[in-house]
Amino acid sequence: MTTPNAEASRDAKTARDTESTRDSGTASAEERLPITTQVRTSISRGWNWLEEMLAGRYHASYGLAVTRILIGITGLGLILTNFNARHYIFGVGNAWSGELAEPQSDFPNIWLFSLFHRVVTTPPMLTVMMLALAALAVVITLGWYTRIILPFYLVLWVSFIELNDGAGDQGDNAYRMFMIALLFADTTRRWSLDARRRRRKADFPEADGGQWRWALVMANNLAIVVLAFQVCAIYMSGGLYKAGGSAWQHGFAVYNPLQTQQFGTWPVLSDLVTAWGPVVVAISWASVLFQCAFPFMLFNRYTRIIGLLGILAFHLGIALLMGLPWFSLTMIAVDAIFIRDHSFEKLSAFLRRGNHEFRAQLTSTSDDHNA
Repeated sequence: MTTPNAEASRDAKTARDTESTRDSGTASAEERLPITTQVRTSISRGWNWLEEMLAGRYHASYGLAVTRILIGITGLGLILTNFNARHYIFGVGNAWSGELAEPQSDFPNIWLFSLFHRVVTTPPMLTVMMLALAALAVVITLGWYTRIILPFYLVLWVSFIELNDGAGDQGDNAYRMFMIALLFADTTRRWSLDARRRRRKADFPEADGGQWRWALVMANNLAIVVLAFQVCAIYMSGGLYKAGGSAWQHGFAVYNPLQTQQFGTWPVLSDLVTAWGPVVVAISWASVLFQCAFPFMLFNRYTRIIGLLGILAFHLGIALLMGLPWFSLTMIAVDAIFIRDHSFEKLSAFLRRGNHEFRAQLTSTSDDHNA
């Protein structure tokens, strides 16, 4: 007597065999086609895959939201940390450097980027302009009409940061390069005021681009490609440059800057980190290794996790030990695009669940107290 389970197993096996036969038959049929037809078929499939990847849906929506938030925080933080010394770093107190009369950068000579340079000799106006720029950074962080605000913020930021070419670093260059790419991305699909406004207008197709949605999706995804290329190029070129230096090859390169007054901002921590030679060698070589290997570690999920954690530790070390927090935060901001949306969704669900349990516990405690 045949049991129901046995019949179900036999039916499942028959279905699998039928599917396998169909697939093998299809494969055999394709193999019998002329080589030119097979090539055209492969190209067509590849093109369809590329079209779906670029214009099918928005990618890295959470990662771009993190990028937008951290970019805004970076700009706001840099302005606030330099606000008390603004006239000495960027204003009339910096006249001795010659930047006011003959700027080292070409940007102040371009009308679009000369606004700060034209008001720099009037201290109250410089203060007002810096406060306005800080307000725009807050708006970017909150994600309010970002597609409109971001171009104005970019122009004003370049105008501001080029007041003193000697006060900047490579983080400023990366910051504006990233913002140029972000002009074409939709950074407000998550965690923004724009996203909340979209949800209220969900019944209207034009709220998400309407018939031009595919173009907006493609622009967003191509911007991600550009950001990824820029980050990988920065890491790869930096790692290869380090690998060519004898200090990095012999493993003591980290020691040198941490013992200087300019970069050794926390002497106690610097001495602690550099007290044992093997640690110095490990940090030096690991820095080169992670920078050079980072682009290749992105192709596999598990190596990508290791690469992101390693590069995060690298930037946290630079921010804490070398006193370059805004450079590190800029790079961390764009590294977020390599984290899958699914991972962010799991994290969001975990945080919501924890918040719900915490509130439930507070309510239970309050009820017990009242009883």
